[in-house]
Amino acid sequence: MGEALFNNLGKGRIKAFSAGSHPIGRINQGALATLKRHGLPTEGYQSQSWNDFEEQPMDIVITVCDNAAGESCPVYLNSAVRAHWGVADPGHLDGTEHEIINAFDQTFNTLELRVKAMLALPFETMSTTELSEKLNAIGKLVA
Repeated sequence: MGEALFNNLGKGRIKAFSAGSHPIGRINQGALATLKRHGLPTEGYQSQSWNDFEEQPMDIVITVCDNAAGESCPVYLNSAVRAHWGVADPGHLDGTEHEIINAFDQTFNTLELRVKAMLALPFETMSTTELSEKLNAIGKLVA
């Protein structure tokens, strides 16, 4: 959902990719349904490992899963500005359909708030220290 929000709201100013340390090999259908409910594209997404991006230069790396904060990022990302925006992963929730939809929407709304806050920054001209501080502060915003 973060990839879709960044690429849609960023309108070419930023190119986002989504990957993880242990991809499950498929896109969560609840995430796709959430994108559709919010009018965002649902095509073209893949379950990918961060190792798939070894040759892709990254300026900023933002981890979003609650369990990603303690993981070590790959060495090739050492020069990237990093921030952690932990959000609950609604893909693992058990509950009624209504509860699951609400959980996906809560995660989407929090990510949307944070993406918009980042896009409001002049991040292209900020120092890495200032950018890191601002991104980590944004990671505490909750919708």
